[in-house]
Amino acid sequence: MNVYVLRKSFFNHCLKISKKNEVHEGGQWLQMCRSKTYAPKNFCDYESMRRTYNIRVPQRFNFAKDVLEQWETKEKNGQRSSLPALWWVNDGGEEVRWSFEELGFHSRRLANVLHQECSLERGDRVFLILPRVPEWWLVNVACLRTGTVLIPGTSQLTARDICHRLQTSGAKCVITDETLAPLLDTVASDCPSISTKLLLSHRAMHGWGNLTELMGKVSDDHVCMDTRSEEAMTIFFTSGTTGSPKMTQHSHCSYGLGLSVNGRYWLDLTEQDVFWNTSDTGWAKSAWSSVFAPWIQGACVFVHHMPRFDTSTVLKTLSSYPITTFCTAPTAYRMLVQDDISRFTFRALEHCLCAGEPINPEVMWKWKELTGLDIYEGYGQTETHPAVAESAVVSSPDPVRGEVVKAFVVLTADYKSRDHKELIQELQTHVKTVTAPYKYPRKIEFVDHLPKTVSGKIRRVELRKKEWGQCLPTLMHHI
Repeated sequence: MNVYVLRKSFFNHCLKISKKNEVHEGGQWLQMCRSKTYAPKNFCDYESMRRTYNIRVPQRFNFAKDVLEQWETKEKNGQRSSLPALWWVNDGGEEVRWSFEELGFHSRRLANVLHQECSLERGDRVFLILPRVPEWWLVNVACLRTGTVLIPGTSQLTARDICHRLQTSGAKCVITDETLAPLLDTVASDCPSISTKLLLSHRAMHGWGNLTELMGKVSDDHVCMDTRSEEAMTIFFTSGTTGSPKMTQHSHCSYGLGLSVNGRYWLDLTEQDVFWNTSDTGWAKSAWSSVFAPWIQGACVFVHHMPRFDTSTVLKTLSSYPITTFCTAPTAYRMLVQDDISRFTFRALEHCLCAGEPINPEVMWKWKELTGLDIYEGYGQTETHPAVAESAVVSSPDPVRGEVVKAFVVLTADYKSRDHKELIQELQTHVKTVTAPYKYPRKIEFVDHLPKTVSGKIRRVELRKKEWGQCLPTLMHHI
């Protein structure tokens, strides 16, 4: 069961076959694309979905055993499609295709490394920072198998960020590559809980165990931990919009079962689908859409490891591989529609999604014009009306009430020239009609932009400091 690389010629051959008797000259293919339609595969309508969805949470559950091993068994019995579980490519032309059986083989070895070589026990915490490499997925599954708690981090973290996460979580093991190992070494002495450091590299580094070498020394025979459904499985840190990043803990069932909603209904995946989610491995979206949701459905997780987002590479990848479902950030779609999409054809693409920030209607219209496909937007707990591009609400000192609600608002282009006094009144009236009247912002300030973290989350803590710092002298004068 070796990792193997497939040559591009195989896929070029497949594309030549699929292109036969098709017309792609000029704008004819573009016109054909515009007639595309997408019909859901896993449900008919919302009411039927609501009636049939009834998830049962067992007392014990482990995603590796109860989901991945089940797909592995179906695969061995010829009851699953021939698509890989993980399909990884990079800009250098390398390609890795792992079946669920191969995913199990490699992850069991890594699980033995964590348990035998690193002496990690059930409940111990593992801090992981790796880019989009196959080993990132192996660590995810290995932690599930051993009952250790995974803490993913983005490569954009600073030494201070890493130190805070390690000290707060009490992580015993860190896993990274040679790019970030020196940064971790600078804070390791301040993090006494760390007992093991694992390095993904072809070279040796003092104080670090070589992950690849250790995997070659252990057996692939491993019995998955019998975890409770409510047992801790992973920890993500918040973005720090209201203060220092805080830990948010998720259980084996909250992701392993709860994300069936995403996989089955929003992503609408089946085992016949190849799904590409472009999220960075440090964000929760990567766990949702690059691990749990697609593998719940037995779909193929596609990964293109790019040093940075490049529109030509993305478009070429969408046209060169049989990717049926695509999810990326609205900012990425804005960049893609500015490229010359007519150069490419997306024969396999059926379903497009976005999440993480609001998407402009113009981008959605342009994408559909160019591809014939709608973009299905996933959103969180905040929404905005036509005048508001972005907003953030904080408390503001008030001489009478002590403090009141204040909204910082970034206007859309069409509303920037409007009279601000009128707009404030309109916005306040709108809020009173859609929520309890006492919740409306008594103060509104229009700004060009909002302070954000590296992940794009609004840093309300900065707005609050600015607001109270500016207003406190005036408040004290009234007192």
